[in-house]
Amino acid sequence: MKNRIRLKYNAPVVLTFVLLCFAATLLGQIGSGFLTRLLFSTYRSAWLDPLAYLRLFTHVLGHADWSHFAGNAIYILLLGPMLEEKYGAKTLLYAMLATAFATGLLNALLFSNVALLGASGIVFSFILLSSFTSFSAGDIPLTAIVVAILYIGQEIVNGVFLQDNISNMAHIVGGVIGTVFGYCTNIRKKKAK
Repeated sequence: MKNRIRLKYNAPVVLTFVLLCFAATLLGQIGSGFLTRLLFSTYRSAWLDPLAYLRLFTHVLGHADWSHFAGNAIYILLLGPMLEEKYGAKTLLYAMLATAFATGLLNALLFSNVALLGASGIVFSFILLSSFTSFSAGDIPLTAIVVAILYIGQEIVNGVFLQDNISNMAHIVGGVIGTVFGYCTNIRKKKAK
């Protein structure tokens, strides 16, 4: 019998997340943005509204348009499988949920007239988390420090000097969460050995 080539769902958390983003973006486009605003973006609203709590997590699924979706999906699909293999599906899912919750909550609390949507916070969490893949006991990779300095510095400069509808706060928070998860996960693994 000849070897057959099979498709493998190799990174279930990452692939499922990208598929959910695709579906949310499609629904948003079909509904002329109504569903995006209702379910897939977060903004300051009454805390008595049950959807306000849901949107703290689902805003990372919604995207303004196909270009916005593709830009985030490409990075997630490039970095995500490696991270899911290294850290495990559960840890990566926790990092994604923490990023979604933190960026959603901070946006709702700090910015009264800004609706936040998209997975760029998760992208930047993945970027910083990936810089810890070569972590060894007692060492902090120099690449992690350089990436963090360049990245956070750029986001601060962009946040101060550019008015471009990009949430630099979400990028910074995502990067910080990726750094914390990368460092803490690797420290915990080293102590377990």
